[in-house]
Amino acid sequence: MSLQTHLPSRQSSSWSTVQSLWSDALTVFWGDWLDLRVRLIQVIASGLVSPLIYIVGFGLGLGSALDSAMKPSAGDNYLQFILPGMVALSSMVISFGGTTFSICGDRLFTKTFEEMLLMPVHPLALHIGKMMAGVVRGMLTAGSVILVAVLVTGKVWSFLNPLFLLVLVLNCAVFSALGVIVGLNVKSLESVGIYNNFVIVPMSFLGATFFDPATLPIALKFVVYLLPLTYTSIGLRAAAYLPLTRFPWYVVLILLAVAVVLSAVGARQFAHQQD
Repeated sequence: MSLQTHLPSRQSSSWSTVQSLWSDALTVFWGDWLDLRVRLIQVIASGLVSPLIYIVGFGLGLGSALDSAMKPSAGDNYLQFILPGMVALSSMVISFGGTTFSICGDRLFTKTFEEMLLMPVHPLALHIGKMMAGVVRGMLTAGSVILVAVLVTGKVWSFLNPLFLLVLVLNCAVFSALGVIVGLNVKSLESVGIYNNFVIVPMSFLGATFFDPATLPIALKFVVYLLPLTYTSIGLRAAAYLPLTRFPWYVVLILLAVAVVLSAVGARQFAHQQD
């Protein structure tokens, strides 16, 4: 009787904790959304420039020469091959950069970050709320690149199917979570530039956005497969062009695991943050 009495109460308590955590995370997210919604056009356009340059320069320019020499592993031509990589690239850049600069601005300039730390919410809720805002930023920008991809290829379902969107959301979660951690630790905007130059820019070119990592030598494969963007590019390309039976499901598990680990690190950082 005692066990039967305590089990429902424990389950109820756990569910109440989850509900409270989610409610607090939404509150933190809503604060960022109020600031974000007045800059939607700026956010959408800011991550579109580089992918468009790559699409024109590599997809149309270099791609015409490559198409006559080889057939890509996914898609009908090289332009179609790199389009999922451009979606991955744009979502990474904006999810990371937007989140990092948002937290840096609150910490170093407006000095409003201390008020958020005083909120009576769990540190994990603070991290999830900030991460959710980064996911929205990344999805908005990726949406504009997806629109370009649909117009160029005419393949609507390839870029708007649930599996493609799932991988894209996980990618945004990974890099917005990383952006939260960087934003909490940097001491100046110059430091953000260092992270961008030594982490984001190299990953933009080495994260399987322009090539099939399966064709690389073993030594380079080891480096490329350490990058989370590689799994996003592989997953988006498979979701867009390959049958479901050939989809690499390990991509979803790896991106989810990285997002969870980064969330744990971010929550711990929030718990010990002093500004």
